[in-house]
Amino acid sequence: MNLTNHFLIAMPGLSDELFGRSVVFMCEHSERGALGLVINKPSDILLPRLFEKVDLPLGRDDLALQPVFQGGPVQTERGFVLHEAIEGGEGGSVYASTLSIPGGLEMTTSKDVLEAMSSGAGPRKVFVTLGYASWGQGQLESEITENSWLTVEADPSLIFDAPVAERYERAMALLGLQPWMLSPDAGHA
Repeated sequence: MNLTNHFLIAMPGLSDELFGRSVVFMCEHSERGALGLVINKPSDILLPRLFEKVDLPLGRDDLALQPVFQGGPVQTERGFVLHEAIEGGEGGSVYASTLSIPGGLEMTTSKDVLEAMSSGAGPRKVFVTLGYASWGQGQLESEITENSWLTVEADPSLIFDAPVAERYERAMALLGLQPWMLSPDAGHA
């Protein structure tokens, strides 16, 4: 099972504060574990404020009202930028510290992507989080077996274009489901 470039959709019965009703974009999944970004939990910080904290102006009016998201409980002081792939020299990314994700997206953790955005350049479609979600070896597979998560191939338009309040339902709809169809009490006679 490789869930890279998939969404994890929390089952309605998952009552965890961060992961309840969450949609997680999986950036990497291997036998060693998994790493993803929660795409539907905005923080109270907007991008201009984040740029102030790193002493950069935000040179992009199109991003002025975009929130920074709570990507997960790990390294919550560190920024993660999910963006469309930008080809650099020799087929690699133009940014340092970038993970290429099959399906056309990249996740960058280096400041150079923010510097590009501060000058009005950078990737057109960006999604910025503080923190990420991770699972150790076999942990995610175990949670899926316990019916904590549904999985579906990721649709980038859900990350970049869908209103935040609709992302959970739209992710469910990718499976032909609506949240009310899944009882949190299933299996308890």
